Amino acid sequence: MAQHFDVIIMGGGLVGLTLGIGLSRHGVACAVVDPADPARTLAPQFDGRVSAIASASWKLFQAIGIAERLEGKGCPIDRIWVSDGLQPGALDFAPPEEEGGPMGIMFENRETRLALRDASLAAENLTLFQPDKAARVERTLDGVNVVLESGAELRGSLLVGAEGRASPTREAAGITVAKWNYNHVAMVGAITHEVPHANTAYEIFYPGGPFALLPMLPGNRSAVVWTVPRDQAEGLLALGERGWAHEAQKRIGGFLGEIEVAAARSSYPLGYHRAARITDTRLALVGDAAHAIHPIAGQGVNLGFRDVAALIEVIVDGMRLGLEPGDAQLLTRYQRWRSLDTLSVTIAMDGLVRLFDVPGKAASAVRRFGLAAVQRMGPLKGRFMAEARGEAGPLPRLLTGEPV
Repeated sequence: MAQHFDVIIMGGGLVGLTLGIGLSRHGVACAVVDPADPARTLAPQFDGRVSAIASASWKLFQAIGIAERLEGKGCPIDRIWVSDGLQPGALDFAPPEEEGGPMGIMFENRETRLALRDASLAAENLTLFQPDKAARVERTLDGVNVVLESGAELRGSLLVGAEGRASPTREAAGITVAKWNYNHVAMVGAITHEVPHANTAYEIFYPGGPFALLPMLPGNRSAVVWTVPRDQAEGLLALGERGWAHEAQKRIGGFLGEIEVAAARSSYPLGYHRAARITDTRLALVGDAAHAIHPIAGQGVNLGFRDVAALIEVIVDGMRLGLEPGDAQLLTRYQRWRSLDTLSVTIAMDGLVRLFDVPGKAASAVRRFGLAAVQRMGPLKGRFMAEARGEAGPLPRLLTGEPV
């Protein structure tokens, strides 16, 4: 016998589970289907990655009951330091005290996954089908029918694709994607250092790719996201811990004192993609299924959380008016709302990657002049800080701390 839901979410990662928890919090019956085994994805050494949860995304977490499960487990980001190499003329983002609160909070992805898992198991209107995957999906004007490999049959009003970059749901819908690969690989790890980071995130740009240091707890530990040309990645990853730390120290310049490798290292190729549209008949896309960008400013997952907050508001508002979650009017509103924001952010991040990848002293001088100019111009600097916080543009209510 088929089980009935308002919304069926394909993908139980950070974005998919947040959407399910948020909708269930507002009385919307949801199913989340994900093929990953929780015993593996929640293991301490699953992938070692971290994410910066922007202050606006944190307000979403507070509103839907996730933040309380993460209290004290993340490191606040009170300052962001951006420089062209180790040259003078850096851009120093440190919001005034009267604004209150950090620009974001850095969490290990495992901690975020654990909090989401606990919140989803406690949610009254949310059912997890995990590990499981779709064997057959049908979308018609009348609704959605999903048959899982386990034999379970799910019926709903709206299907959401949240499976990530290679979304089968997006591919099955025939939605075209603009995409390209960067000639970069991101090496991910963590280091300990003599000098405390003082809750500062560092983004040091080199022609071969940015080197990011992200503050973690305790105060002498930072995550590293080191972007290198593809042809250099294999050699750097083959180095032992001491050799790799020596090469990393060259990029840091010693301002954190002596460093040591503090976590297993991993890597992944970098690319860009953006779906031509994020809706179809009884279908909406969120997160990396809709758009994926370079991790240059840590905006990728926060862009997905903005999708989540917008879709929750659209669905809840519509259901209060007697509309189904999959109603074409609601999907049109979601498409219009998110299209401009995602386009502007993805283009800006791609442009930033290309700008700082230009080699030569002249290009470096121009970049340093630009950074220094932004540092001196209050309104423009404030605009950049609002972007870092995830507070720019017309925001869904959940991202401002207001109830839906």
